Amino acid sequence: MIRPRKMKRVELTILDRDADRVIEFLGRRGMLHVAEDGNVEPRERDAEAAKRIDEILERIRGLAAYLGVGLPPEPSAGAALPGEDEAALTERLAGGIEVLRKREEGLREERRRAEAALNEAQAFENLNAPFSDLDRLSYLTLRLGVVDPRGEEELRTALGDRAVIIPLGGEHSRGRILAAASRKGRFALDSELGRQDFVPITVPEGYRGIPSEMLAGLRDHAAALEGELREIEAEKARCREEWGEPLIRLASDYLMAAQTQKLKEKLRATASAYLLSGWIFAGDLRDLVESLGKLTDGRAAIRVYSPEELPSVVEGTESVPVSLKHGAFVRGFEGLVFSYGAPLYGAIDPTPFVAFFFTVLFGIMFGDLGQGFVLLLLGLLTGKKGPRSLAGLRAYSVPLIAVGISSMLMGLLTGEVFALEGLLAFPTRKAAGFVMGLLNIPGEPPDQILHLMPESGSIVKLFYFFGFTVSLGVLLNSLGLIVNIINLGIMRRYGSALFSKTGLAGLLFFWYALFMGLRIALGGRFAWFDMAGLALPALCIFFGPLLGRLITGERPVLETGLLVFIMEGFVELLETASTYVSNTVSFLRVGAFALSHAVLSFIVFTLSEMVSRAPAGPAFQVLIMILGNVVIIVLEGMIVAIQVVRLQYYEFFSKFFTETGMVFNPFRFRKGGEQ
Repeated sequence: MIRPRKMKRVELTILDRDADRVIEFLGRRGMLHVAEDGNVEPRERDAEAAKRIDEILERIRGLAAYLGVGLPPEPSAGAALPGEDEAALTERLAGGIEVLRKREEGLREERRRAEAALNEAQAFENLNAPFSDLDRLSYLTLRLGVVDPRGEEELRTALGDRAVIIPLGGEHSRGRILAAASRKGRFALDSELGRQDFVPITVPEGYRGIPSEMLAGLRDHAAALEGELREIEAEKARCREEWGEPLIRLASDYLMAAQTQKLKEKLRATASAYLLSGWIFAGDLRDLVESLGKLTDGRAAIRVYSPEELPSVVEGTESVPVSLKHGAFVRGFEGLVFSYGAPLYGAIDPTPFVAFFFTVLFGIMFGDLGQGFVLLLLGLLTGKKGPRSLAGLRAYSVPLIAVGISSMLMGLLTGEVFALEGLLAFPTRKAAGFVMGLLNIPGEPPDQILHLMPESGSIVKLFYFFGFTVSLGVLLNSLGLIVNIINLGIMRRYGSALFSKTGLAGLLFFWYALFMGLRIALGGRFAWFDMAGLALPALCIFFGPLLGRLITGERPVLETGLLVFIMEGFVELLETASTYVSNTVSFLRVGAFALSHAVLSFIVFTLSEMVSRAPAGPAFQVLIMILGNVVIIVLEGMIVAIQVVRLQYYEFFSKFFTETGMVFNPFRFRKGGEQ
């Protein structure tokens, strides 16, 4: 029998000064499932530390976003808890990047205002109106004149973002400026110009439009600003090259610090110590004790409990986390089990059965040597050695390899290769002839071991095939009942294990009904002992609640009254019979889908043969074969997978998954596992 790993409950008392090192060790190793206490109030200093770390992280993210540096979502493998050096490096990088950012922001704002002034001026460049009237017509206030060059920078500083000061002319025309402001900023502009002894330049009377000197100055200024921004971008690229790696390293370190601090906030603590409680694999206990002893110089106190020693576990108020240990093949199907629910701690692990039956059932319904090879190839491509672009599909690698191989084996039996039946006829005939010769079986060796297409003389064989698929259903249903009986026995629920419809009584009722039906189908008759064979387990199910109380030493009492008890008993029997019939007949779909796969392949093959006689027929024949196989692999592959999952969920899991456990989820910094 296969059961989840054994767990131990540990309680670690660690000093404040050792807490970070201990949590870092646990986060790297991923060995402790932390038992959180929802009633804990974090210490004030822990809350402040967490807030400070979050602020630093946000600052690092802002710096990285400005430079265009991508940061990791979780700590890297080489991350470490940050100290004073990391804090100093963060400040140094922030200082350099902030200077660059402020400079860029100032230039962008100045460029925006310069472009606005240029656009406004260009709008009136060819206007047939005196220049002196533009001040009244536009939303822009323009002042053209001369100031002392020594006061030009002072003027620019005083006006700030309220106006744009653009120098005009060359080196021999120093002091000539064009000042542009919005209409609402005109008074501030005139006031500051007055303080600098601004002398207006007189535009010739009657001059119409915008003077070309002014437009040239505006354009030159905008171009100069654009050049400075390009220099800023080049500087950002240099900073990204130089500071990218340090920013990534800092983000990784502070992500680790944030996770560490969040865990500390959830722990019970005194002024000088923390209590860290959780679950660990029993096999890792010695490693934990030795490692913590070295880390803390023996200052950590460790208490260990078995699950049965904890009242909360015995009373059912606390669940023991479940971890399953499998080889590569079975581990590939853990996701299917956990998508339904985790098995209870100490119960039978159903994953090996799921892996086996999923592979077999899929192969039966999707039998084709060529199409199975495609699934096998997809499984290899999505594996660890496949392209990185397919890494997101790695969880499907093992199931794809498994069902690909099973489909190929079924294809060898049916003789199909990419919907073609004749390709394997010769080797199949030779292999069958060799076996028939060894066993002295007379007759001609067949071209196909298993022929699914309905034809005269093959209907009986088809019924045998459907009978085989139903027998698989009987096996899977019986296995689910046996698992449930064992699980109930482990949990000491002996009444349900013996007398429920999914217990021993239900299993005996199911088996005897099958035995009786098979005997009658083979020519037997209903006998007197059949009544006893069905009645005995049925009565156990009917009186199950009372019998369950008897074997546990309780007084059998009809809590709901005699009439309600009788009605509930009859309903339970009817539900038992109907459930087992439907659960068994449901496996006819396995044969039906195998038949539909054969029919669909036959249709593709027939269509390709029909078009082969037309002009350019061979090309169309290849095209139909390719498209037909793509449709079969994608569409029918998905349908078959869904049907297999449905059979596992409803016919197998429903027998014993009445309760689900809690998945072992250790505290770790990286989701990928050990660092």
